[in-house]
Amino acid sequence: MGPSSDQGSTRRCPCGLPATYAACCGRFHGGEAAPTAEALMRSRYSAFAVGDRAYLHATWDPDTRPRRVEIDPDTRWTGLEVLGGTGGGLLEPTGTVEFRAHHAGGVVAELSRFRRVAGRWVYVGPTDRRGPLRTAGPAPTRRASS
Repeated sequence: MGPSSDQGSTRRCPCGLPATYAACCGRFHGGEAAPTAEALMRSRYSAFAVGDRAYLHATWDPDTRPRRVEIDPDTRWTGLEVLGGTGGGLLEPTGTVEFRAHHAGGVVAELSRFRRVAGRWVYVGPTDRRGPLRTAGPAPTRRASS
């Protein structure tokens, strides 16, 4: 399933920045490279919110990504908080971003690792190899086939 068609040029971006989806994360979902690790993380959150599995797969590090990424259609993402990060700038090769992703059933918190592959930012995984840290409520299903 790709992004929903109701993500037109006037709908606010799910990532929480004060821009429309088309002007913000929608352009990355359309193929433009995210310029920073934080921009990639925000665009991946938005991909979960709009149901863009292909983008999530394409922006996952080829060394760590599962063969297939599934999105739980019952999860309703409600907000994103970026708490901080290290590196991940325009001229840096690696970075981390700490965030809280809110959904109707609770919150998923993670300190994520990112790196550049062929000049584009990719998600490597959580710094804690046990997976996302759950701070409240059940975590939404993140199905992956290896």
